[in-house]
Amino acid sequence: MEKPRDMFDRDHEWSALTRFIEDGQSGATLGVVSGRRRQGKTFLLEAAVRAAGGFYFGATEAADAESLRRIGEALTEHVRPASPYHFHHWSEVVDVLLELGANRPVPVVIDEFPFLARANSELPSVIQDAYRPLREQRMNSRTRLLLCGSAMSFMGRLLSGNAPLRGRAGLELVVHPLDYRAAATFWDIDDPRLAVSVHAIVGGTPAYRRDFARGDSPASWADFDNWVTRTVLNPETPLFREPRYLLAEEPDLRDRGLYLSVLAAVATGNATRGGMAAYLERKATDIAHPITVLEDVGLLHRDADAFRDNRSTYRIAEPLITFYQSIMRPVWAQLERPGSATRVWQGSRHRFASNVVGPHFEQLCRDWALHFADPNLFAGLPARVGHGAVHDPSTRTTQEIDVALIGIADNAKPPLLAIGEAKWNDTIGAGHIDRLRRIRETITANGKFDTTHTRLLLFSGAGFNDRARAAAAESGDIVLVDLATLYR
Repeated sequence: MEKPRDMFDRDHEWSALTRFIEDGQSGATLGVVSGRRRQGKTFLLEAAVRAAGGFYFGATEAADAESLRRIGEALTEHVRPASPYHFHHWSEVVDVLLELGANRPVPVVIDEFPFLARANSELPSVIQDAYRPLREQRMNSRTRLLLCGSAMSFMGRLLSGNAPLRGRAGLELVVHPLDYRAAATFWDIDDPRLAVSVHAIVGGTPAYRRDFARGDSPASWADFDNWVTRTVLNPETPLFREPRYLLAEEPDLRDRGLYLSVLAAVATGNATRGGMAAYLERKATDIAHPITVLEDVGLLHRDADAFRDNRSTYRIAEPLITFYQSIMRPVWAQLERPGSATRVWQGSRHRFASNVVGPHFEQLCRDWALHFADPNLFAGLPARVGHGAVHDPSTRTTQEIDVALIGIADNAKPPLLAIGEAKWNDTIGAGHIDRLRRIRETITANGKFDTTHTRLLLFSGAGFNDRARAAAAESGDIVLVDLATLYR
């Protein structure tokens, strides 16, 4: 299938769909496509259906009988049988879908599948039964059935554990947000500093530019503040209330106030379970369920401490929610009044730099080290990249490490490939390098990691002074990474 010219990026997803749909093997196959809302799943699947001549059905929140009637009408229009379809059970629907692939591989998409399954909990079992390995209707069909949904908690359970469809799917495709480099290209931004700042607000969600911002992108760094006030903080734009709707659209988030408070705790720096509990004035056990649900729906991400076992911190996975919690929610009443955006933003710039862009920049540095750094830069392939805290018993202090690259253990002590520090607004100097050297010595003394080839990574959004550059030139174990390198 030829990818549509107006589809930005998504080469991996399109290739995966092409292989699945054009697979010439006999027998109907099943695929699952998921991802948070606004990532372009529907656009992707509709384009695949058009390219291959298939059938697309978008479910809505409705009673089971209405959904059966709607899909019957859609199939009647698509197939144009001698008499219209009138379905009484989903098993009849699935058999008609299998008939669509009687002569060739045909993509069949059921979008927003969770709506149908919530109205009829038997539906996954119905599909399981229809896809029995030796069932004649399946064996004689080459229908490529794709179930798609944005309810991440539901879609995550669809193929797991003892779920009816476990083992039935030949494709499990997750449509992620664009990575930070692709997002900069998508927003037509060449200035790395501007790209980081915009990504810290809207992330890599394509719809936020095309639909929510109506194509409005900051023209330059000088235009950034104006763009924030006219687009993100403007109550007349869809982007303004989008963070609230993201929570409302998740069916598993029933006590929305509690979930908002958990996210607020993380956004204000209370990133551990204990910190969240203290912020909410509750016991840690009381917030275990909300944390798990937020993880399941893809709004909260748990990062294991790279240096201390059984300790984790949490971060918000959707940048727009971080921005909302840090900047918008505390002054929501002011922002709802038209004309207040400029005044609010002027008073929020410092908080934006410290609470939003600073932590976001650290995560981009970790993403660069894991996905974009030259493989030859380190003495091995990173198995994981994280952050953590190192306790120095000699000074009885704990030192934070923003970036830690850990290699593959190979039945020995895991190699610590690099440790790094990331500063968004600070110029890196020799003092930052000396600090990392002392921390490396402490880690070596602890004996948990092999630090033979541990390099020192220094990331800065503000640049490096002459002493830092001289130290890097003299030592082969120091790597300076500026904004241009992050996006190169």
